[in-house]
Amino acid sequence: MITVAIDGPAGVGKSSVSKELARRYGLAYLDTGAMYRACAWWCLHEGIDLDAAEPDEQAIITAVGEFFTGDHFDISVDPNHPCVTSDGEDISEAIRSAEVSAHVSVVSGIMPVRRILIAAQRAFIAREASGDSQSRGAGVVAEGRDITTVVAPEAEVRVLLTAREEVREARRAGQASDAGAHVGADDVARRDAMDAKVTNFTTAADGVVTIDNSDMTLEQTIDAVSKLVEDALEEQAYEQYAANLEGYELDEADEALVEGRGDFGDEEAGQSKAVGVIAVVGRPNVGKSTLVNRILGRRASVVEDTPGVTRDRISYDAEWAGRDFKLVDTGGWETDVEGIDSAIANQAEIAVRLADAVILVVDGQVGLTASDERIVKMLRASGKPITLAVNKVDDNASEYLAAEFWKLGMGEPMSISAMHGRGVGDLLDAAMKTLDEANTASGTLTPSGLRRVALIGRPNVGKSSLLNQLAREERSVVNDLAGTTRDPVDEIVDIDGEDWLFIDTAGIKRRLHKLSGAEYYSSLRTTAALERAELALVLFDASQPISDQDLKVMSQAVDAGRAVVLVFNKWDAMDEFDKQRLERLWKTEFERVTWAQRVNLSAKTGWHTNRLANAMRQALDSWDKRIPTGKLNAFLGRIQGEHPHPLRGGKQPRILFATQASSRPPRFVIFATGFLEHGYRRFLERSLREEFGFEGSPIQISVNVREKKKRK
Repeated sequence: MITVAIDGPAGVGKSSVSKELARRYGLAYLDTGAMYRACAWWCLHEGIDLDAAEPDEQAIITAVGEFFTGDHFDISVDPNHPCVTSDGEDISEAIRSAEVSAHVSVVSGIMPVRRILIAAQRAFIAREASGDSQSRGAGVVAEGRDITTVVAPEAEVRVLLTAREEVREARRAGQASDAGAHVGADDVARRDAMDAKVTNFTTAADGVVTIDNSDMTLEQTIDAVSKLVEDALEEQAYEQYAANLEGYELDEADEALVEGRGDFGDEEAGQSKAVGVIAVVGRPNVGKSTLVNRILGRRASVVEDTPGVTRDRISYDAEWAGRDFKLVDTGGWETDVEGIDSAIANQAEIAVRLADAVILVVDGQVGLTASDERIVKMLRASGKPITLAVNKVDDNASEYLAAEFWKLGMGEPMSISAMHGRGVGDLLDAAMKTLDEANTASGTLTPSGLRRVALIGRPNVGKSSLLNQLAREERSVVNDLAGTTRDPVDEIVDIDGEDWLFIDTAGIKRRLHKLSGAEYYSSLRTTAALERAELALVLFDASQPISDQDLKVMSQAVDAGRAVVLVFNKWDAMDEFDKQRLERLWKTEFERVTWAQRVNLSAKTGWHTNRLANAMRQALDSWDKRIPTGKLNAFLGRIQGEHPHPLRGGKQPRILFATQASSRPPRFVIFATGFLEHGYRRFLERSLREEFGFEGSPIQISVNVREKKKRK
C-alpha cells in the first residue's frame, strides 16, 4: 500500500491533481477539505450560529462529534465519483455553497474539532490497506491542510503544493465562475489568515517536497507529482524483491548492485560558445597536421611523410593561455590540380573563407616555392589576418632558414618546429593577436551534450556522401577512390531542428596488422571514433554483395556497446532480384542484430535520408533506457513462472533478483541459485525486448550465481 499526502493553500489545484493521480495509479481519493466543509454544513444544519462574535465552541465540538459517531456522515473515496453524504443525502453541492465557504474556517479553526477530523481521516486512510477496499489494498491519495505533517506524516509521498497569492486568487475566481458563484478578491487571503492560526501551509516540513506551480499547467503539476509517486512505488517494489536475497552470500560488489548504485549517465546539452576560428593552411607536406597535433596536445590528425594525407577540413576545439578557439586542419593547397587533389584544395579554400584568422605554414628546409607565393596571393584576396609559420626549424643554428620568407610580405616569419614544439607557444601568442584584430567569432565550441554519431563501414560505401547529404554541403571530400577519408571528421548537423555531432570515419580495413602508414593510423582513429560515439550508423553498399568485412564492421559496433542503425546505401541502384537477395540475407547473416533498425536510402540523391532521424532517436532512447527494478523483477517472475529454466543435474536454477546495473548500453545483472544456460539467457533477452523494446540497442545480461549462507 502507498499513501500520497498533498497539502497546500486554497487555489493550488490540490483536488484536481489528487483525483488524477488516484485514477492513474488505481488508488482511493480522500478529500479531507470536504470533511471540514461537511462539518460546517452540519453545524449550520443544526442551527448553530457561526456568525456570532464568539461562536459557541463547545456546541460546535459536540455537533461535530455527533456528526461522525452518530453515523450521520459518509464520504466516497472513488476518484471518479467523489461525494459526501449525510443520512443518505448527497450534500456534495451543498458543502460548496458560498455560505459554507464563508464559515468553514470558523469550524476548522477549533483544535478539538481538528482532532476529531484527524482521527476520522486516519481511519479512512488505514481502511485502504484492506483487499476489499476501494483501491483493493493499493493505497490512497489524501489531500488537504496539514495532511503531510499531522494526519499522514509517515506517507510515502508528501507534497506541499504552493503558488503565488495572485495566481491562486485567479484560479479560485475561475472555479467560482464555472460553478456560477462569486468569490471575492480577498477570499484566498482571508482563508489563508484563518487557516494559518492552526496550520502551517507556507513552508514544507522535513521530508515534504515543495512544488510551486504558479507557472505550471495542471498537466505539468500532475507529471511532477507522478514522478515522486513512481519513485516511491519503485522503492517499495525494490524492497519487496531484494528480500529474496536474504540468507544468500553477497560480496561488496553484489551489495552495490542491489542498492542500485549503477551508471546511468545523463548528459545535459551544453550551450554553444562563440569563439574565433584559426585555419592552418599551406601546401602539401609542410607539417600542418603535426602542428595541429602539437597545439592540441594529442595525436588527433593523421600524420605521414607523404603529401596528401589530410584531405578534409577538420575542426577541433582548442585552448591557449586560457582562451578557447576553433582550430581547422586542412589538406594541402595547390593550383592547377585535378580530381581528388582539386577537391582537397577546394576544402582548404573554404576553410580560409570561414575562418577569422589564418596560420600559413611553410617548409623552412625546402625554402620558398612558387606554390607558397600562390597561396599568399589567395590569402591576400581573402582579407584574413595571417600569421606566418616557418616549420622544420629544429634548432638555433637553423634560424637563418626563416629569413627568406620575409619576401612574402606577410610580416615577421615565426620559426618553429612542430615536431619538437620549438617556438609553437610564440606562434600561438601571435595568432591570438590576429584573432583580436579580426574581432569576430565565427565558430562555436562543440556543445558537450550533443548526441554523438559515428559513420562506419568498409571503404567506399558512401559515408562521406551521406554526411554531405545530411549537412547539405560538401563537408567531406568525396571520390570514387576507396579510402578518401583518413581523419575522423566532426560535423554538427541539424536534422529536423536538432543538432547531432557526426563523426565521419575512415573505412575499416580487413586486417589492421597488415596496414601501414596513413591507413594504419586511420583505422586506429576509426576505432577511437567508435569509442567516442554513442550511436553507430553502419553503412553497407546494397548494390554489392555483403562481405565478411561488412559483418565484422557491424560486429565491432555491437561489441563496443553502441546503439546501432543499419544503413543500406545505394538502394536506388538495386533491382527487384537484388532486393529479394538482401531480404534473404537479413534472415541469415544479420541474425545477431535483428533488433537494430534498418534504413534503405541513397546518400547520393538524398532518397529516404529523412527516415534516419527517427531511427537514430529510437535507438538512442533504447540505449538510454532504464527499467525500474520492481517492474523488471515482476516481469522476470512472470516469465520464470511460465517458462522455468530446464533442470540441470536434477536441480532447477531459480532467479532470485535482477537489477539494471547501467544504461548506455543497458546491462542487466541477474542473481540466481544456479548457472543459466546460454539458450535460456537468449530467451530472456528476446523476452526483455518484446516487453520493453530496446530497438536499436544491444543489451547485456550477466548472471551472478549465489549460494545460501552456511549455518555457523
